[in-house]
Amino acid sequence: MRQSRTWKTFAIFSLLGVVLSWLVSCGGGTPNAGTSATGQIDFWTMQLSPQFDDYFKSLFAKFEQENPGVKVRWTDVPWAEMERKILTSVAAKTAPDVVNLNPGFASQLAERNAWMMLDEKIPADVKNQYFPGIWQASTLNGKTFGIPWYLTTRVAIYNTDLLKKAGITKPPATYAELAQAAKQIKEKTGKYAFFATVVPSDSGEVMESFVQMGVKLVDDQGKAAFNSPQGKAAFQYWVDLYQNGLMPKEVLTEGHRHAIDLYQQGNTAILASGAEFLKSIAKNAPTIAQASESAPQITGDTRKKNVAVMNVAIPRDTDQPDAALKFALFLTNNANQLEFAKAANVLPSTVKAAEDPYFTKLPENATGIDKARVVSAGQLKEAEVLIPVIKNIKTLQQTIYENLQAAMLKQKTVDQALSDAAQTWNARS
Repeated sequence: MRQSRTWKTFAIFSLLGVVLSWLVSCGGGTPNAGTSATGQIDFWTMQLSPQFDDYFKSLFAKFEQENPGVKVRWTDVPWAEMERKILTSVAAKTAPDVVNLNPGFASQLAERNAWMMLDEKIPADVKNQYFPGIWQASTLNGKTFGIPWYLTTRVAIYNTDLLKKAGITKPPATYAELAQAAKQIKEKTGKYAFFATVVPSDSGEVMESFVQMGVKLVDDQGKAAFNSPQGKAAFQYWVDLYQNGLMPKEVLTEGHRHAIDLYQQGNTAILASGAEFLKSIAKNAPTIAQASESAPQITGDTRKKNVAVMNVAIPRDTDQPDAALKFALFLTNNANQLEFAKAANVLPSTVKAAEDPYFTKLPENATGIDKARVVSAGQLKEAEVLIPVIKNIKTLQQTIYENLQAAMLKQKTVDQALSDAAQTWNARS
């Protein structure tokens, strides 16, 4: 299984190289607006069908009614296939007119002018409807390549029974408090406080924690900036937890999915995850769900909070530039974001939608999911994408994690691991 994932990743990045080379050779031309216009907008999403079929059918009908002669053709693509499919379609000039991606992947194509640039096309009053920190996630070198859609922010889901057994009266709010809680929980219950993977190809949670602890990952030239006192303190933090037996050994081999499994089994006290996972916990582990409460995500001295963004982008080669932009803004406006966020148990990226009582006030007889939603939404004003949108960001994560693992396993000192990571990154960047 691991080998097949490796080859899959290799194939995707090989294809990405072909596409980026093609885009470079084509130069930075203007969209072929107006040529062979068909009145049809092709819209791709990621794994939203069939659960949200009714929502989208209603949405398309409203848009088509307001824009006579324009039709929306919807294609829903599985998560695992989207990157390959969009790369192939961009290279073949058969890309959809509007596509749902995430800023991290979309930025790789933005580097090569694959997307319509939006700054001069979207009025300031429309742009200002979105959270500024969220909008920034879809920009590269000061230029906007996408429009924010739906969001999630992590919360700290915690097992009140385990914390009580450990003598802890409130969940940790900072990484310093988490380290103290981890020791106390292990001593009193034999369980672990939490699970955070350092598998290079998986979650970026640990690298995000560096930023929350005050680490600057790269400088303005894209070179390593993490070989610093703050970076050493962050490396030392995770190394100490691992070497003191306060983290499961599987953090070296298992991904974030294992964190959910351990929490549902009652083997960890805290799960850093999206509020939407509470539904799965309630289904898979009802006893654990009954003991679960939610608190704001754990952070460092910076008090920065993570947000995960889904956006929409418009290929520069669309033959429907005006209709595509109108649809993208319609999809992500206040009213439609609010409706979708309620249906999908996610968060909206517009300020007005997030101010709806659904996200700010608890209903009578509030459930754990209701409480988590309000906690999660309450973080939006200070939330930001913690990992910078830079070229080869996954390579940076791999470089940091591989050296962090070596330090955890005592194959390198923390100083050597930091130095090696910086040298490796600088040689590649």
